[in-house]
Amino acid sequence: MIRLFVAIDLPDFIREQLGILYYGLPGAKWIEKDQLHLTIRFIGEVDGATFKDISNTLTNITTQAFPMHLESIGFFPPRKTPRVLWAGTGNNPSLMHLRNKIETTLVRAGIEPEQRKFSPHITLARLKDTPIQRLGNFLAGNSLFRTEEFQVEEFHLYSSKLTSKGALHSIENTYPLSVVKQ
Repeated sequence: MIRLFVAIDLPDFIREQLGILYYGLPGAKWIEKDQLHLTIRFIGEVDGATFKDISNTLTNITTQAFPMHLESIGFFPPRKTPRVLWAGTGNNPSLMHLRNKIETTLVRAGIEPEQRKFSPHITLARLKDTPIQRLGNFLAGNSLFRTEEFQVEEFHLYSSKLTSKGALHSIENTYPLSVVKQ
Protein backbone atom coordinates (compact mmCIF):
# COMPACT_ATOMS: atom_id res chain seq x y z
CA MET A 1 0.00 0.00 0.00
CA ILE A 2 1.16 3.49 -0.83
CA ARG A 3 -0.17 6.73 0.72
CA LEU A 4 -0.79 9.41 -1.95
CA PHE A 5 -1.74 13.03 -2.37
CA VAL A 6 -1.70 15.61 -5.18
CA ALA A 7 0.04 18.92 -4.49
CA ILE A 8 1.67 22.05 -5.83
CA ASP A 9 5.27 22.75 -4.84
CA LEU A 10 6.40 26.18 -3.78
CA PRO A 11 9.38 28.00 -5.26
CA ASP A 12 12.38 28.46 -2.95
CA PHE A 13 11.85 32.21 -2.64
CA ILE A 14 8.29 31.59 -1.35
CA ARG A 15 9.57 28.99 1.12
CA GLU A 16 12.03 31.61 2.38
CA GLN A 17 9.24 34.17 2.77
CA LEU A 18 7.24 31.63 4.78
CA GLY A 19 10.32 30.78 6.87
CA ILE A 20 10.39 34.37 8.15
CA LEU A 21 7.23 33.49 10.09
CA TYR A 22 8.92 30.64 11.98
CA TYR A 23 9.24 32.29 15.40
CA GLY A 24 7.49 33.17 18.63
CA LEU A 25 4.96 30.39 19.08
CA PRO A 26 5.49 28.03 22.00
CA GLY A 27 4.31 24.51 21.20
CA ALA A 28 4.70 25.01 17.43
CA LYS A 29 6.42 22.22 15.52
CA TRP A 30 7.42 24.02 12.32
CA ILE A 31 7.26 22.10 9.05
CA GLU A 32 10.65 21.75 7.35
CA LYS A 33 10.81 24.31 4.56
CA ASP A 34 11.64 21.66 1.95
CA GLN A 35 8.40 19.84 2.86
CA LEU A 36 6.12 22.87 2.37
CA HIS A 37 3.50 22.36 -0.34
CA LEU A 38 -0.15 23.08 -1.13
CA THR A 39 -2.18 19.87 -1.03
CA ILE A 40 -4.84 19.87 -3.72
CA ARG A 41 -6.23 16.43 -2.94
CA PHE A 42 -5.34 13.86 -0.29
CA ILE A 43 -5.99 10.40 -1.74
CA GLY A 44 -4.89 8.07 1.05
CA GLU A 45 -3.57 4.52 0.88
CA VAL A 46 -3.95 2.60 -2.38
CA ASP A 47 -2.56 -0.62 -3.83
CA GLY A 48 0.00 -0.78 -6.64
CA ALA A 49 -2.53 -1.17 -9.46
CA THR A 50 -4.59 1.79 -8.25
CA PHE A 51 -1.40 3.83 -7.88
CA LYS A 52 -0.58 3.18 -11.56
CA ASP A 53 -4.14 4.04 -12.62
CA ILE A 54 -4.02 7.33 -10.69
CA SER A 55 -0.57 8.20 -12.00
CA ASN A 56 -1.63 7.55 -15.59
CA THR A 57 -5.05 9.22 -15.45
CA LEU A 58 -3.65 12.48 -14.04
CA THR A 59 -1.70 12.90 -17.31
CA ASN A 60 -5.06 13.59 -19.00
CA ILE A 61 -5.50 16.88 -17.13
CA THR A 62 -4.95 19.89 -19.34
CA THR A 63 -5.21 23.45 -18.10
CA GLN A 64 -3.23 26.68 -18.21
CA ALA A 65 -0.40 27.62 -15.88
CA PHE A 66 -1.47 30.45 -13.57
CA PRO A 67 -0.15 33.03 -11.12
CA MET A 68 -0.65 32.61 -7.38
CA HIS A 69 0.39 34.28 -4.16
CA LEU A 70 -0.08 33.47 -0.49
CA GLU A 71 -1.89 35.75 1.91
CA SER A 72 -3.30 35.52 5.41
CA ILE A 73 -2.34 33.33 8.33
CA GLY A 74 -4.83 31.25 10.28
CA PHE A 75 -5.39 28.02 12.14
CA PHE A 76 -7.46 24.84 12.09
CA PRO A 77 -9.85 23.82 13.46
CA PRO A 78 -11.81 27.06 13.75
CA ARG A 79 -13.53 27.71 17.08
CA LYS A 80 -11.71 24.79 18.74
CA THR A 81 -8.26 24.16 20.20
CA PRO A 82 -5.81 25.21 17.44
CA ARG A 83 -3.83 22.27 16.04
CA VAL A 84 -2.53 23.56 12.67
CA LEU A 85 -1.10 26.95 11.69
CA TRP A 86 -1.45 27.75 7.98
CA ALA A 87 -0.87 30.31 5.24
CA GLY A 88 -3.75 30.79 2.80
CA THR A 89 -3.91 31.47 -0.92
CA GLY A 90 -6.68 34.01 -1.13
CA ASN A 91 -9.25 33.79 -3.90
CA ASN A 92 -7.77 32.09 -6.99
CA PRO A 93 -10.25 30.84 -9.62
CA SER A 94 -7.44 29.14 -11.61
CA LEU A 95 -6.42 27.10 -8.57
CA MET A 96 -10.04 26.10 -8.01
CA HIS A 97 -10.35 25.12 -11.68
CA LEU A 98 -7.26 22.88 -11.40
CA ARG A 99 -8.54 21.38 -8.15
CA ASN A 100 -11.93 20.59 -9.71
CA LYS A 101 -10.30 18.93 -12.73
CA ILE A 102 -8.12 16.79 -10.44
CA GLU A 103 -11.12 15.82 -8.28
CA THR A 104 -13.22 14.85 -11.32
CA THR A 105 -10.35 12.84 -12.81
CA LEU A 106 -9.73 10.94 -9.56
CA VAL A 107 -13.42 10.14 -9.07
CA ARG A 108 -13.59 8.80 -12.64
CA ALA A 109 -10.57 6.63 -11.77
CA GLY A 110 -12.54 5.08 -8.90
CA ILE A 111 -11.34 7.19 -5.95
CA GLU A 112 -14.09 8.15 -3.49
CA PRO A 113 -15.12 11.82 -3.79
CA GLU A 114 -13.59 14.21 -1.27
CA GLN A 115 -16.14 14.99 1.45
CA ARG A 116 -14.37 17.99 2.96
CA LYS A 117 -14.62 21.47 1.50
CA PHE A 118 -11.40 22.46 -0.30
CA SER A 119 -9.63 25.10 1.78
CA PRO A 120 -6.34 25.88 -0.01
CA HIS A 121 -3.51 26.42 2.45
CA ILE A 122 0.08 25.58 3.28
CA THR A 123 0.56 23.95 6.69
CA LEU A 124 3.29 25.89 8.50
CA ALA A 125 3.25 24.21 11.92
CA ARG A 126 1.51 21.66 14.09
CA LEU A 127 0.42 23.21 17.38
CA LYS A 128 0.39 21.56 20.79
CA ASP A 129 -0.57 23.45 23.93
CA THR A 130 0.12 26.79 22.24
CA PRO A 131 -1.28 29.54 24.49
CA ILE A 132 -4.26 31.11 22.70
CA GLN A 133 -3.10 34.63 23.66
CA ARG A 134 0.30 34.02 22.01
CA LEU A 135 -1.42 32.64 18.91
CA GLY A 136 -3.70 35.69 18.80
CA ASN A 137 -0.68 38.01 19.06
CA PHE A 138 1.11 36.04 16.32
CA LEU A 139 -1.90 36.27 14.00
CA ALA A 140 -2.34 39.99 14.69
CA GLY A 141 1.37 40.65 14.14
CA ASN A 142 1.26 38.87 10.78
CA SER A 143 -2.17 40.03 9.63
CA LEU A 144 -0.73 41.79 6.55
CA PHE A 145 1.31 38.77 5.43
CA ARG A 146 1.41 38.39 1.66
CA THR A 147 4.03 36.77 -0.57
CA GLU A 148 5.20 37.81 -3.97
CA GLU A 149 3.32 36.30 -6.89
CA PHE A 150 4.69 33.11 -8.43
CA GLN A 151 3.73 31.03 -11.44
CA VAL A 152 2.21 27.55 -11.00
CA GLU A 153 3.40 25.55 -14.00
CA GLU A 154 2.98 21.98 -12.72
CA PHE A 155 1.49 19.79 -10.04
CA HIS A 156 2.74 16.53 -8.53
CA LEU A 157 1.56 13.15 -7.35
CA TYR A 158 3.29 12.56 -4.02
CA SER A 159 3.75 9.53 -1.83
CA SER A 160 3.96 10.03 1.90
CA LYS A 161 5.60 7.85 4.54
CA LEU A 162 4.73 8.47 8.17
CA THR A 163 7.72 8.40 10.51
CA SER A 164 8.28 9.29 14.16
CA LYS A 165 9.73 12.63 12.96
CA GLY A 166 6.71 13.39 10.75
CA ALA A 167 5.67 12.60 7.22
CA LEU A 168 8.28 12.31 4.47
CA HIS A 169 7.03 13.23 1.01
CA SER A 170 8.41 12.01 -2.32
CA ILE A 171 7.37 13.08 -5.82
CA GLU A 172 6.09 10.08 -7.77
CA ASN A 173 5.09 11.96 -10.94
CA THR A 174 4.98 15.52 -12.27
CA TYR A 175 2.24 16.93 -14.51
CA PRO A 176 3.04 20.11 -16.42
CA LEU A 177 0.42 22.79 -17.07
CA SER A 178 0.20 24.58 -20.41
CA VAL A 179 2.28 27.74 -20.59
CA VAL A 180 0.94 30.41 -22.90
CA LYS A 181 3.68 32.03 -24.98
CA GLN A 182 3.39 35.81 -25.24
